[in-house]
Formats: sequence, structure tokens, C-alpha cells
Amino acid sequence: MKFAILKFFAFLILASAGSLTVSAQDFLPELVRRIKPSAVAIETFDAKGATLLRGSGFFISGDRIITNRHVIEKSNRVEVHLMDGKKFTARGVLAIDGEGDLALLQVDVPQNSAVLPLPLVQAAPQEGESIVVVGNPFGLEGSVSNGIVSAVREIPGYGKIIQITAPISPGSSGSPVVNMRGQVIGVATLQAAEGQSLNFAVPSQRISQLKIGELRTFAALNLESQKNKRAAAQSLYSQGLGILSRDDFARALTFFEKAVEIDPNYAESWYQAGFCYGMLGRHTDALKASRQAARLRPEWAETFVNIGASSFALGQYKDATEAYRQATKLDADNADSQYAFGLSLNKLGRTDEEILAYKRAVAIKPDFANAYEQLGAAYFKQKRYADALPAFEQLKTYKPDAKTYNLIGESYFELGKTPESVEAFNNAVGFNPDFDRARFNLGRAYLKLGDRDSAGVQYEILRSNKSDWADRLLVLINP
Repeated sequence: MKFAILKFFAFLILASAGSLTVSAQDFLPELVRRIKPSAVAIETFDAKGATLLRGSGFFISGDRIITNRHVIEKSNRVEVHLMDGKKFTARGVLAIDGEGDLALLQVDVPQNSAVLPLPLVQAAPQEGESIVVVGNPFGLEGSVSNGIVSAVREIPGYGKIIQITAPISPGSSGSPVVNMRGQVIGVATLQAAEGQSLNFAVPSQRISQLKIGELRTFAALNLESQKNKRAAAQSLYSQGLGILSRDDFARALTFFEKAVEIDPNYAESWYQAGFCYGMLGRHTDALKASRQAARLRPEWAETFVNIGASSFALGQYKDATEAYRQATKLDADNADSQYAFGLSLNKLGRTDEEILAYKRAVAIKPDFANAYEQLGAAYFKQKRYADALPAFEQLKTYKPDAKTYNLIGESYFELGKTPESVEAFNNAVGFNPDFDRARFNLGRAYLKLGDRDSAGVQYEILRSNKSDWADRLLVLINP
């Protein structure tokens, strides 16, 4: 009977999921109908009037359009095509985000054209969230693809990149990626890198962060880009980010290396090269690249985090400590930097400062389990058991496992609270019966309570496990 009830509830869950899917699909045509008038096709031309590239874009206000930077680069004139067939020439560029591959265009829309700007979402989307990409490539009269957000990746030194399952067709680069509420969560980007298509979205938050400047013509921007090495380097950097979002550090590295070859003063690309070197275990190379980034941008905390990580990996703990110290000075509210600072101080035996770093880490990030564990261990090292115990108790909230209960038990044992230690050690071996250290601790706690028989039971279990801890307990049972 119980099995039948469970099957019935499982059927209800599946049925509910199915009805939700149908509802989303039923809603999709209406959503696409609303969004399509906001999407535009973009065609770019060189100085002789020959077509260079075709892409997409969308209105964020009545006279402003967002597209990808790579769609308009090298152009002298940009033509915008509306869904109703009308077309006009864009006036110029108001803002560029080279790393994010975004361009904000100023336009004068023809009269009697219905333009509906799309709202932007500032928060990152949820993984698994349904999305639609509405492009306007030529000959397709509005290309629509749907899918989900497969991942939201945090790229150190850059920010977020959204990975989507919806395919982006050629000509749809620059299209809006829209959630089921009709809000833009990102800008679709399709780039070719070494023959491989990179399909992702730049978060819409970067649109809001664009720095609006004076209107520049496309010809002026093109001329400026030709004179400035940074534009070419940023194109490589953007491609590298797309590959990096897939954790392909070796391939991403080649793009960052090429970018700094073109523009040796490009700090962001030096940073990413250093990060990739570090992830590939090439820490000496990582240090060189990261130090170059720090020289170019000494106010950038994350460069010093890279330096600290590679120095630590190479066993250069004094250098690691100084790098993390600088990182925490520049960004005192970064819990991970405070934690890494503490680990480096631990290697130098500077326990008082180590404790302070961990305390700052958990103050910034109250659920930072590893920091609580290290904080408790540092207190324990100083025989400050009364301080270690609350740290381990807090750790239990986020990590209630055998190791945590053993640490709690050891703190109680050193404080002379033996019954409480027995309870904690029993919890530890309950979580993991093969945790020999906890079983040894349980045996010695029983001995302290005068219960030799229970201690003997723990010894026999250790002996049957052929554990090195068995003899250590036996010496205590039979001094």
C-alpha cells in the first residue's frame, strides 16, 4: 500500500511538471510576438559601400540600440533594419565595452515605426531558467530559438558569463536573450575562435554599466581602432573569455597571450593569462603574468590574489603572505582573500594574525565553513580550547560530518568535559565507522570516565581494522 501511494505521488509530480512545460510552450508564441518588434537586423559597410558583416541588436530605449561590438567594428556605415521592413542609417556609437563585446548605438527611428524598448534585468539568471533568443538575421524575418540557462560562470577578473542551450544562428549575434517575463537577461554572442563557435551571453548588467560618451561616427571609431592596439587585443580577450567559461584553460590562454603580444599594456589580459597559467599548474609563468598585471593596475586586488595563489603553490609563503595582505588592503570585504591570507600566515607560524584573518573572513561570510574550521584549528593550536569549541560548533551548522564532530569532541576532551566529548566522538563514528582517529578518541574518553570495557571495545574494532591507532589506544588501556 505504501509503495502504491508513493507511486501515486510520483505520478502527480510528473503530471504537474508536464503541465508546467505545456503552459510555458503555450505562452512562448505570445512572448515572441511581443519581443520581435524590438529586435533589429544590423548590416555594416566599409568606406566603399561594400557589406562587411550582418548581425542583430535590440532597442533599450526609443533611440538607442545594443549590439555586439564585433558586429560593427571596421565599419564606416551601419544600417538598421526593423521588423516591419523599414531601414535607416545609425547615427553613431555612444559607448563601447571592449571586454564585454558590447556597443551602444544612437539612432533616429523613422516616424510611425512602433518601437518597444526591452527592460533589462540586473540580477543574474537562475540555472535552468527558460530563455528565448530573438534575432533578426537577414532572410529569416526574425529568428527564434529557445532553451535554458545551462550555467552562470563567474570569471575571475571579469565577472559573469551566461551559458545557454539556445543555439545562436549566424547573423543573430547581438540578439536579446529574454526570460519568460520578457526581460533581457543578456546579449547573445556568437564568435568563431580557431574554427569553433562560441555560444554564450553577456549579462545585461554590463549594459547598465556602459559609460556614455560623446557620439562618435563609425568611421571615426574605425580609424581610432586601427590606430589603437587595444581594440584588436580586446577582440582576442573576449574570445578567450568565451573559452575560459568552459574551463578550457589551455585554449583560452593562447588568446590572452596573443592579446598581450598585440598590446603589452593590457592589464586585464595579463591577469587572465596569469589565472590560466595557475590553473594549468604553471605557477612560475603565472607569477610573471600576474606581476605584470599588478604593475599596470596596482589598485586591482585580484591581481594580488593571483600572485598569492601561485606563490603559495610554489612554497613561497612569505611572498604569498605579502600578496594576500595587499589584496586585503585593496579589498577588505573579500572573504576568500582574508581566508587565503590566514592560510599563508599559518605557514609562517604567525598564529595570532592567522586567527584575525579567519575572524574577518567569517564576519564577511558567515557561512564560510572552511574558515570556521581553520579558525578552530588555530585556536586549538594555541590551546585556547574554549575559543576553538564555538568555532567548531559553528562549523557543525554548515558541515555536520564525522571530522567536525571529532574536532568538537577533542575540544570538549581538552576542556575536561568528558561526557560531552564521548557524545561527540560517538556522533563522529556514527557518521563514519571507519574514522579511526575518532574511534581512538572515543576509547581514551571512555578510559577517562573509568570505563575500560567500552575502551576495550574500541580497541578491538581498531585492531580488526588493522589501524595504527590500535596500539596507541592499547598503550593507554594497559600502561
